[in-house]
Amino acid sequence: MLRFSLRTVNILSNALKQRHGVIFHDRNYRGFIQIHYNFSQARVYSNDQKYKTPLGSLLDSSKEQAQVSQDKIDEEETKKQREQSWRTMKLTLIFFGISFSLVGTYLVVTLGAPQRDEEGLPLRDQFSDFPAVKAYFLRTIRELDYYRKLIREPSREKLLPDPLQYPYIQPKYTLVLEVTDVLVHPDWTYQTGWRFKKRPLLDYFLESLKDQYEIVIYTAEQGMTVFPLIEAIDPKNIIAYKLVRDATHFTGGHHVKSLNNLNRDLSKVICIDWNGSNLKFNPENLFCVKRWPGNDDDTSLLDLVTFLKTIADNGIDDVREVLKVYSKYDDPIMAFREKQKKLIDELEAQAAAQREQQNSKVSRWTPTFFKKISTS
Repeated sequence: MLRFSLRTVNILSNALKQRHGVIFHDRNYRGFIQIHYNFSQARVYSNDQKYKTPLGSLLDSSKEQAQVSQDKIDEEETKKQREQSWRTMKLTLIFFGISFSLVGTYLVVTLGAPQRDEEGLPLRDQFSDFPAVKAYFLRTIRELDYYRKLIREPSREKLLPDPLQYPYIQPKYTLVLEVTDVLVHPDWTYQTGWRFKKRPLLDYFLESLKDQYEIVIYTAEQGMTVFPLIEAIDPKNIIAYKLVRDATHFTGGHHVKSLNNLNRDLSKVICIDWNGSNLKFNPENLFCVKRWPGNDDDTSLLDLVTFLKTIADNGIDDVREVLKVYSKYDDPIMAFREKQKKLIDELEAQAAAQREQQNSKVSRWTPTFFKKISTS
């Protein structure tokens, strides 16, 4: 029992003031207890947080036990979740393992089977003398290597047929053109889907160069897109050949044009493109133009015609020397336009100087001639 000091406890006054209970106060314990008359509720108040009453200790121990029980429950749930995750992952690995095994077996049986003749009899090959299992694996490796080369390398060694021989006319130069953002500009909307805009002066461009250049389309786009597109923009069939994605070299996650497989003299080949990485195997044959964004006031093809006809008219033996000069400019067409304007100004100045020189000669000889006539 608690010992209460008679000086500090006033039961009667507390009973009169607090009708709903009695308050006991003790200075030694620095706290007080409030007990209701019906003993239904008891509260312990203390100013010292370090001091704990037996009732408070009982409550704290209950809380600790409840917390320990909750921690155990959480730990068990975490353990169950971990076991469930591991079980799921193990089942997934087993599923993928079985799937890959079935797919691998199917590939070995399908790709490793020997070729058969019209009567269904197996044909002999370089693997026929090996054991059956080994022969199947070796044939499978050979077929997979073939498909790998089919994806990474051009589909054929000669992308273009051999040049035409006399009496047929074979243009001296070959012009290789990119389609996307050089000849047409693709545009996509939710309402119309994909649409292609034809570049201004494209008809004039093709008509002007068809006699001096063998025009070839070479792009990394799919054939199902390119072939109908070329038929729409070139109804006269001026474009001689069309090379699409299967003719490119796949390296570094990018389709690259390989002019080495073009079956043409590279000293006479000019490739027009806006992306230099598309021609990283043969950068010396690239004439890198600005990407056409689809504006209607574009006249770059007009200047490009002048540039290409200048090369053809002068019979340049190695076009790579000319292309090397213009590869230093960000906009080679603009550079050519400025050089052409400068050349025209120089020619006009020379012509004006020659006219002045001729006029001076005429003015110097005319008086003497008339003087001789008058003297005679």
